[in-house]
Amino acid sequence: MLLLDAAGPEAGTLAATAAARGHQVYAATTEAAYAGWGPELKALLSGHLVTNFARPDRALDEIAVYARRRGVAAVLTVNEYLTELAAYLCAELGLPGNDPAQARAARDKARMAETFARAGVHSPPAALVGDQADLRVFLEGPRVGFPYVVKPLAGAGSAGVTVANDPGELAEAVDDARATSDTGRDSAAPVLVQAYAAGSEFSVESLTQNGTPTHLAVTRKHVTSGAKRVETGHSLPVTLPAAVEAAVYSAAEAAIRAVGIRHGASHTEVIVGEDGTCPVIEIGARLGSGHIGILLQHALGLDVWTALLDVALGCPVAINRSERGHATVRFVTSPRSGRLTSLRGFPETGPGVPFVRRRAVIGDLVQQPRANSHRLGSFVVTGSDASEVEERADALSRRIQVDVDSDPGITAVS
Repeated sequence: MLLLDAAGPEAGTLAATAAARGHQVYAATTEAAYAGWGPELKALLSGHLVTNFARPDRALDEIAVYARRRGVAAVLTVNEYLTELAAYLCAELGLPGNDPAQARAARDKARMAETFARAGVHSPPAALVGDQADLRVFLEGPRVGFPYVVKPLAGAGSAGVTVANDPGELAEAVDDARATSDTGRDSAAPVLVQAYAAGSEFSVESLTQNGTPTHLAVTRKHVTSGAKRVETGHSLPVTLPAAVEAAVYSAAEAAIRAVGIRHGASHTEVIVGEDGTCPVIEIGARLGSGHIGILLQHALGLDVWTALLDVALGCPVAINRSERGHATVRFVTSPRSGRLTSLRGFPETGPGVPFVRRRAVIGDLVQQPRANSHRLGSFVVTGSDASEVEERADALSRRIQVDVDSDPGITAVS
């Protein structure tokens, strides 16, 4: 099998799963990413190719040649930014994958909004806004009204996403989205302005094979309020009223079909309003990040990694759930930007806490959270009772003390 970008715990677990089943595991990565790999990951791999993902056409040719020489029978990625490349590579190699002609719709927010509208997927109205003249025309035209959500077209992890409540905030949000995107601060670079959907945030984790989706779970998203809605945790499984659950799954299936997901995981974000409506906000053609795979394993007994591998290999997949209970993850963040001087009270693994990950070390420059990438670490809590699990996770979070030197002369990384 071939992994596109082997960095991160999800990719590492996928590689370990494949190696344990006797598969040779290869990876295509960048020079910088390879330098950061640990010895455990390097020991799992039979080889790797260094390429430049910023030049996708060239990367496609290089990876295809590499994959053919090694008899690669499956291509996977858990990297949001590489799902389109994965679709083209699978098509080039004749392997199970997603429709390459539609794959950009699961990456480019403007293409996604257009695709949803064309396919009849219920989603908040959205418009593409370029320069300030476009913004003025947008504000003067017929619209839903504030608040609006502003997003860079190809971002991920909430980077550059802002909820704007008035025209001044909207103009600032457009500039921020541009600064976060690949186009930098190009004053005419387009961004997406989307109507705000009020309600509770959930995601649907699904696995599709031969165009038929199987829904694994509904996940509740814990999100901050304010202009920057950053995720603070995930919890699953979620019990919804039968009619609402059916509507959520129906919306996810419509989104999956619209963006051409035929083989592999998907992560569909929805809002459930007080009236029971459930517009689709976004969809990703990959497993949900933020350790959702670990939550599925501990709450439902699902070996999602083996299932992903079987789908990529074209093997029949059986989804066998064992209702074990409830699982939640909490993300640790800094109260302000600066240099990390102390991180105390971090949980240790043990009964009911199967996973702990620290991403920051003392002396690092850290950021007050404006995107999911600004996390200092995370931990997972499991148990048989949902309320007890949530209460324990909150109690463990309160014990963590983060001290930051916020000297004005220190500039935190973004």
